Amino acid sequence: MKNWLRKNPQVRTIRVAAADLNGQARGKRIPSRYADKAVEGGTRFPMSVLNLDIWGEDIDDSPLVFESGDKDGVLKPTERGFMPMPWLDAPTALLPIWMFHEEGRPYDGDPRHALRAVLDRYKARGLTPVCAVELEFFLIDDSGRKLQVPPSPRSGKRRVAGEILSLRALDQFDTFFTDLYDACEEMDIPADTAISEAGLGQFEINLMHCDDALRAADDAWLFKMLVKGLARRHGFAASFMAKPYADYSGSGLHMHFSVLDAEGNNVFDNGGDDGTDVLRHAVAGCLNAMPGSALIFAPHANSFDRMVPGSHAPTGISWAYENRTSAIRIPSGPAAARRIEHRVAGGDVNPYLMLAAVLGAAINGIEDAKAPPKPITGNAYAADLPQIPGDWKSAIDAFEADTEIARIFAPDLIRNLVLTKRQELHYMQELTPAEQVTIYLDTV
Repeated sequence: MKNWLRKNPQVRTIRVAAADLNGQARGKRIPSRYADKAVEGGTRFPMSVLNLDIWGEDIDDSPLVFESGDKDGVLKPTERGFMPMPWLDAPTALLPIWMFHEEGRPYDGDPRHALRAVLDRYKARGLTPVCAVELEFFLIDDSGRKLQVPPSPRSGKRRVAGEILSLRALDQFDTFFTDLYDACEEMDIPADTAISEAGLGQFEINLMHCDDALRAADDAWLFKMLVKGLARRHGFAASFMAKPYADYSGSGLHMHFSVLDAEGNNVFDNGGDDGTDVLRHAVAGCLNAMPGSALIFAPHANSFDRMVPGSHAPTGISWAYENRTSAIRIPSGPAAARRIEHRVAGGDVNPYLMLAAVLGAAINGIEDAKAPPKPITGNAYAADLPQIPGDWKSAIDAFEADTEIARIFAPDLIRNLVLTKRQELHYMQELTPAEQVTIYLDTV
């Protein structure tokens, strides 16, 4: 890590940052000449900082604040090390960090540790998840009273329609996307295909599959930070909020995953289209945990505006082969690449918690070795299916009480997230939808 700074003497300051429960980057700015201290000894800030609400305020009744004296955690660099921050004007480096107790024990309230704990369960069984994510986001002109599509830097015109898989829509913002891909190269984020989507100024970029789920979550978290920061350099906003426009589709964050055994074989592959019993056990686990996981997949007030029938976001708990109306889809293609696509999460999620919830549910199912219900066919919205919680309060209550969630997440993290979301629910009820959009546009 020290060598990176020596090779980049132009970097005068660094940022050390960890993800809080809402996926917000919390940390410090440090002159680069003092970076050795952060690398070798870690940095310190209160454990409560990873448990702030969406406004960045303490949780009123959190035991992490006054009850415990608001004590510090020790934050150490992750395996990622230093990387540039191409959206800033001055040469700057980011050092991702995660939280530990004073004696070195991982802090259970850190969302990155929540994912690490799930991966430890796979490792104990000689298994390795391989993950990829698809991230949808909007480019938005928020300079006026009404959100609208930014004018094209090429033509100066605004395209006020969704344009699915339109090269013209991509080319309108070619300079932005060229800079974005260059920045991904600098940060070692494996950005692959970009497409235009159905919403106003909506796009999707896929990140390449990775056999290190922690790195995949890092990539998604860093990518969201990069896109939002770089868009501002280009004179507009980028947002991953679930539903900025009432009349257009919202943004999702779909996750694809398979699982390798110790010899590198895909345990979902049986040589055919239907996959193995292990695949179906993983599907069963994902379905069983879906009611309790709704708060992870739809963590904000605005999230539930996306989850309505016919909106390309799942509302029923189901699985299917090659069917994008179901919550769980088994894509077609070569048998060796047999995988599960989890389609419930919005773009506004914390990637660490989302991957932990999906992979944790899957390993629950693999351990239980129970079969799922029959896969559906046809339109899932028209089927009589058990439903994903459809409002924020129901999702909070389900997360707190669900026994599948208790197998995935530590009690402290469950408590902290529930307290956070109940506080946000209380204060969001005082705001208009437009005021809520203002809060979420730049944060999530």
